[in-house]
Amino acid sequence: MFRRVFATVLLMLTTIAPAQAEQKQQVGQYAIHYMALSSTFITPEIAKAYGINRSRYVGLVNITVLDTAQPGNPAIPVTISGVAKNLLDSSKKLDFQEIREENAIYYISEVPHRNEETINFEITLAHGKTLNTSLNFSQKFYVD
Repeated sequence: MFRRVFATVLLMLTTIAPAQAEQKQQVGQYAIHYMALSSTFITPEIAKAYGINRSRYVGLVNITVLDTAQPGNPAIPVTISGVAKNLLDSSKKLDFQEIREENAIYYISEVPHRNEETINFEITLAHGKTLNTSLNFSQKFYVD
């Protein structure tokens, strides 16, 4: 039950939080969907079920990769690593947790932040010999 709720919460966030909405990068046959948001957008029940630290000072980065060459664009498992850096170049290694929900696969990592802090993400994704790419994006976080 929590798994479906988690997917529903993430889908709702892409429509109600435009400043933190999902983004997409197409790399060959793979669509990489990513978003960063405050962990307070996740309900306490979902945070507890997945061991997510729900705090005004913790953001989440969420990534999923879809194979657009396959019927139904299925989610694929990837090897993922990354670093989050603030504008002072202080960095934190991202520790991604894989979440599988029926046919969906999400990679979630917590990111500490301060109010109005911009975080630059440098993420590496790999899937066999067909995907080996870097994903770079920035997100400004606010303390609510």
